Amino acid sequence: MQTSRVSELFSILDNAALILRKVRKTSYLEALCAAGEQITNGQIDDASVKSRLQPLYDNFFQEGMTAEDVRRAFQLAVLKGTKQPGETFYDMTPDALVLFIGHMARLLVSDKQAIILDPAVGSANLLTGVLNQLDNESVTACGVEINDLLIRLAYTNANLQQQAIHLLHQDGLKKILQEPADLVVSDPPVGIYPDAESAKSYQLTRMDGKAYTHFLFIEQGLNALKEAGYLLYLIPNRLFSDDKEKTFYRYLAKNAVVLALLQLPLSLFQTPEAAKSILLLQKKGTDVRLPKQTLLAELPDFSDEAAMRAFMKHMDSWFAEHRKDASCGG
Repeated sequence: MQTSRVSELFSILDNAALILRKVRKTSYLEALCAAGEQITNGQIDDASVKSRLQPLYDNFFQEGMTAEDVRRAFQLAVLKGTKQPGETFYDMTPDALVLFIGHMARLLVSDKQAIILDPAVGSANLLTGVLNQLDNESVTACGVEINDLLIRLAYTNANLQQQAIHLLHQDGLKKILQEPADLVVSDPPVGIYPDAESAKSYQLTRMDGKAYTHFLFIEQGLNALKEAGYLLYLIPNRLFSDDKEKTFYRYLAKNAVVLALLQLPLSLFQTPEAAKSILLLQKKGTDVRLPKQTLLAELPDFSDEAAMRAFMKHMDSWFAEHRKDASCGG
């Protein structure tokens, strides 16, 4: 991945979005979607600015360019868009975490045909980042998103990266008409779920008297998995402390095996309250066994290369041992 190429691609997307925002009198993010769609389709609908847009679009698809280059450039453009006056802020998964979670996903499903689902796909930054690391043509991906603008961003993002993702425009906590997945990966929203009636269908609907969106998404993810499938989520650090009545604890004991819980460095988040961890679960099944040892750790600062290399080596060894045990169990 070349930083200069990412910068060039971002510059093309940014300049095109700025031109279209002005001529269409729309928001930056909507203009970014329009620019991405025009690049993908090879058609420019805005005749008055075609002479300015065409040279930009002609330089987008470059020799040697990767899908990761495009993902990072598009991510930068979306981040810029969320900071524009009048725009709604959309929380994006930090790039370092996208790469780290992608690495974990590769350790879980890279060697087989797999179905991957993100029930809260947002702009598809995390899902496409995972797919780019898997680099496996046998993978089928599905993303679910209720927000009109975010689903359009996800569609544009996937098309620019030439990733085949089945996108569903719906509430990720409603019934998802999709084949059971091998892996559910997500950075789900945190808060109170506003649809109290729909929340009644979930076992985790009353956590300390509240229907927490992040708990419901965990239950939804496990429901969407095949037997012995994996759930790989970013969760708020307060998840287990919110479980005052042990409702979640009992639910997990019945339905899943906790394989790993990795607390992320605070430096990745704007405030300690926003800090998250990575939770890895395996849905229970006939041949699923408890790991000899759950992988519990506090990750070092991602900028500490030596410490991160040491942890990655330890984690890779743990995964190799887990898969060996799982294979023996099958």
